[in-house]
Amino acid sequence: MASSSHRRRPRPDQNFEWRPVRGPLLAVAAVAAVALVVTLVVAFRPGDAAGAGQGTADRAVSAASASSSSSPQAEGGAAARGTASSTPSKRSSASSKPTAGARATPTASAAPSATPARRTAAGTARTPSTTTAPAAGRIRPGASYQGVATSYDVGNGDGACSYGPTDDVMTAAMNTADYETAKACGAYVSVRTASGTSLTVRITNECPAPCAVGQLDLSRQAFAKLAPLSAGRIAITWTLLSPATSDTVSIRYKTGSTQYWCGIQAIGHRNPLARLEVRTGGGWLALTRTGYNYFLSEQGTGCGGELRLTDIYGEQLTVPALPVRPDTVQRTGVQFARH
Repeated sequence: MASSSHRRRPRPDQNFEWRPVRGPLLAVAAVAAVALVVTLVVAFRPGDAAGAGQGTADRAVSAASASSSSSPQAEGGAAARGTASSTPSKRSSASSKPTAGARATPTASAAPSATPARRTAAGTARTPSTTTAPAAGRIRPGASYQGVATSYDVGNGDGACSYGPTDDVMTAAMNTADYETAKACGAYVSVRTASGTSLTVRITNECPAPCAVGQLDLSRQAFAKLAPLSAGRIAITWTLLSPATSDTVSIRYKTGSTQYWCGIQAIGHRNPLARLEVRTGGGWLALTRTGYNYFLSEQGTGCGGELRLTDIYGEQLTVPALPVRPDTVQRTGVQFARH
């Protein structure tokens, strides 16, 4: 109830003169009186017109607040109730929250590639190539390499690959970078000169510095088929081969090998060997390859047990358990496919 101080009072100097009212004038006066009474009641009751207006404004503010609280930013809002987009938007590491009520649309760059990327050792993403072998190292099938050819005296044919003496003189030593800790050992490569003369050699040795990347140090017999020995150095290109052969893979345990420590070597594989594993109680264990082309089991794990060989194309051969016979070549009867 409004206080009495809000009510109208007649001024002291105001004179009143009462006169009789007749006819239409009486009706007009009656209507005016009724209007005045209604106005006073509305003006001075609790919740007057101003209050009603304010109430309306308050309700509008409350409605606006309720609307904003239903944005995706509010906890338990529309997104939680399932009214947000069914496809979640992707955010970059620098992105901030979306504007209230807005839905982010994934861009074309956010869509996953149809072809998964393959990662190099350095962690850089690279799209798989049909010419890239799954386990290839520096020497890859289908690739052509440029370099120079030199020559050396191979002696009895033995070299860093530890294959032992041989009568095969169509061999070469690979530069250290492409030798890749003996991964090039046993690889067959086709060597071609600018004039078109070519021959095939097998990698049995390593050519250290000053041999450069791409360089092959051929046996003197092999070099002489390409150019006179007096030429010293000739420009060449060379590519990896997967040759025809009737030979099968053999296994040799290193001198000094026992069931407690062993070095294992694969010989006669058609394609470069990428991995050698031994069978353990928990599955296959890959052994570390040395620069002299033996895979070592320092604790004796798998020595004398089943082996698994993987070439650079990803093909795997399982070799049944062989006894640990140091420095003895044991045939397996298996061979990698030709490519």
